[in-house]
Amino acid sequence: MEIALIGGHGKVALLAAPLLVQAGHTVHAVIRNPEHAEEVEATGASPVLADIETLDAGGWDALLEGRDAVIWSAGAGGGDPARTIAVDQEAAIASMESAQRVGARRYLMVSYFGAALDHGVPEDNPFHTYAEAKARADEHLRGTALDWTVLGPSGLTLEEPTGRIDLAAAEAGTVSRANVARVIAATAEEPATVGRTVRFNDGDTPIAEGLAGTA
Repeated sequence: MEIALIGGHGKVALLAAPLLVQAGHTVHAVIRNPEHAEEVEATGASPVLADIETLDAGGWDALLEGRDAVIWSAGAGGGDPARTIAVDQEAAIASMESAQRVGARRYLMVSYFGAALDHGVPEDNPFHTYAEAKARADEHLRGTALDWTVLGPSGLTLEEPTGRIDLAAAEAGTVSRANVARVIAATAEEPATVGRTVRFNDGDTPIAEGLAGTA
């Protein structure tokens, strides 16, 4: 597949890109800072310069034209509520609308374990804006005609990958970024994940088996 990887210089994206390339996909990693291009190229992906915060509909269509899939792994990084809404909600939704217009039917959203409209984060909590933005973007995606999957990893760690996850946990725990990258790569090729929200921690189930529902 021709894949647009949005947020291509993120820690998880840099781990996912080489796995996607090794699987035979062509990865177009969207980045804002040209100084990150060399690091992206080292993963086997092709860097594409774009500021997703400022793209209009035409800009999004030009960015996603010819792509078979979109993987959203971008984020504003918190701290600035206005930018969080602009990136995590508005830009994400704009990418979904563009994906439908240009025919990039497969869409993977990297969200987080507790994302939901009823997230329960108080308005005076600094995390509230992010929780709202992610929930609204996820919900918009579920209402599209895209072949979508929402991935909900729990607290991220820098542990080595185990290749095993827990998809049945009722509460968030932890998961290595390297395992999240493996889940992204496996999800891209697993039709059983279409139309699903997949929340997961590190665990004992092989990733491929868990995503296919065969574990």
